[in-house]
Parts: sequence; structure tokens; C-alpha cells
Amino acid sequence: MEILSQYGLFLAKIATVVVAIAVVAAFIVNLTQRKKQRGELKVTNLSEHYKALQEEMGAALLDAPQQKLWHKEQKKKLKQEVKAAKASAKKGIAAGDKSRVWVLDFKGSMDAHEVNALREEVTAVLAVVKPQDQVVLRLESPGGVVHGYGLAASQLQRLRDKQVPLTIAVDKVAASGGYMMACVGNKIVCAPFAIIGSIGVVAQIPNFNRFLKGKDIDIELHTAGQYKRTLTLLGENTEEGRQKFREDLNETHHLFKDFVHSMRPQLDIEQVATGEHWYGSQAKEKGLVDDIGTSDDLLLGLMKDHEVLNVRYLQRKKLLDRVTGSAAESADRLLMRWWQRGQKPMM
Repeated sequence: MEILSQYGLFLAKIATVVVAIAVVAAFIVNLTQRKKQRGELKVTNLSEHYKALQEEMGAALLDAPQQKLWHKEQKKKLKQEVKAAKASAKKGIAAGDKSRVWVLDFKGSMDAHEVNALREEVTAVLAVVKPQDQVVLRLESPGGVVHGYGLAASQLQRLRDKQVPLTIAVDKVAASGGYMMACVGNKIVCAPFAIIGSIGVVAQIPNFNRFLKGKDIDIELHTAGQYKRTLTLLGENTEEGRQKFREDLNETHHLFKDFVHSMRPQLDIEQVATGEHWYGSQAKEKGLVDDIGTSDDLLLGLMKDHEVLNVRYLQRKKLLDRVTGSAAESADRLLMRWWQRGQKPMM
């Protein structure tokens, strides 16, 4: 009996140690996960990438003896560059004195959750930007919720307020809320068949009241405030509620038009704010964009006189976020297909 008692006490001690170790390990993992979830900035030198690509293509066209000689020359050139960089550092010549183009990317979904990364990227650029620098945003979005894209446009407004030249490059689509972002730029460049415009607001709400009545199901909706709810999913909608809902849509549209016109005062806002969209060449004729071209050609042209750097804020996601995020992306792709078949985005 005594042996069993001692054995039980021994097991209890072991269990206590194991639990303590597990708690400490869980605490460490939690701290690590929190640190990862904060995200990190990734800066890629696009100028160096393009230069290396150009050199590799040139070398691929040489025969074997020439390639061998080319590789020797590259090693020699690299040593000279390192030596020159060290000499400049000793003289106090800062490498950051050259003009830079900071490249950001925004591929927007319906809820515009990408604004979380955009605000970090804009903040990072503003922390180091020089008077001779500029920013290029590669934008792709069919629009979405009003408050989300309003915040995204406000993040870009921070650059404009600090007198940082901002160019918006659109290869595929910048419509509705996407165009709200684009018009903040000092200059808009888009591909010939990019979709531009759709300055309008839309909302649709299904109503199941008649179906529920047929099943003898009553819905009670109690509100404090005459217009706390105008239209509902389940209750019986009134003409007064519909009228108020339309007034709210028109007011949002009015604010949208005012914002676009304040950014691009040369626009005939009443002519272009009809909810229609246009292709790049047509959009240029109407003054919605400034130049026709792809983001690739824009950046290659800037590389001649500037160092071009891509800034991305990467945030690690939990497993659940990855699953739900993938589902959301699939829904966005489906909505995009519908929109391309004639449906309009919310904003």
C-alpha cells in the first residue's frame, strides 16, 4: 500500500512538471504567434531584379566560352561595386540620397480589408520618404463597401497631403470604390482596356416577409428612432422606408461625386458620374485618366533615373483565417465574374 502511495505521489510530481512545461511552452508559442501576427515589411529592389533579369537574358544568348568570360567579368564587377560602396560609406556618402520610387500594391476585395496592409505601407513610406521621391500604386479593384474604400482613399490622401507625388497604375480595373482610390493620385495611368469609372452607388436587399407570412411566421422589429431601420430582410417594408433608403443612396452618391470632383476638378462630374464604366482609351477622352500604358512600362521608364522599390506589408494568418480568407477570395472572384457580365459593384 505504501508503495502504491509513493508511486502515486511520484506520478503527481511528474504530471505537475509536465503541465508546467506545457504552460511555459504555450506561453512562448503565444508570444511568437503574436509577434508573427503583427506582420512584417518586405522591401524588394525592383531595379536590381530587372537589371539581373536583363543580364541573365543577355548571357543566355552567348555561347559557352563567352558565358565563361561573362561570369568572370561579373565577379570582377561585383567586387568593384562592393569596394566603391565601402569607399562611399567611409566618405559619409549615404546610399539613400538617390531618388526613389516606392511601389505599393492594392488588389481590393468587396470588404476592402486590404486597407489594413495599405495603412502600414503608407506609414512606412512616409517615415523615410525624401523630397525627391515619389510613390506608384498598382491598383486593381471593382469596388465594394463604402466605408472600406473611403478609408483606403484616405490612406492615399496622406501621401498627397505630405506633397509626395502619387501615380496610380491600373492594368485591369479601378471602378466605383476602386476609382475613388485612383482619383486621389496626382496622375492616373491605365492599360487600354482597363475598366475605369462606375461612379455610382448600388444596394440590394432580399425580403422574405411574404414567404414567412405564408408559413404563419410573424416577425417583430422594434426600433428607437424613426429611421433606425429603413429596409429589412424579414419584416414588412414600407414605402416611407424605401424612400428614405433611396435618399440615403443618393446622398452617398452626392458625397462620392464631390470627392472625385475635388480630386480632379477638370472633370465634367455630371457627365461621368452616371454609374457607367469605360475602357482605358475612352476614359482618357473623358478625363478620368491621364495616360494610357501598363504598369510594367511605367516602372521600366522610371528605373532609368530612379531606384524602384516595392513595399509590402505581410501578416501571418492563423489557420482559421487562411480557410475563411480562401472562401472570401472565392466569393470575390465569383462576384467579379457577375460584375463583368453586367452587374455593378456596391461602390
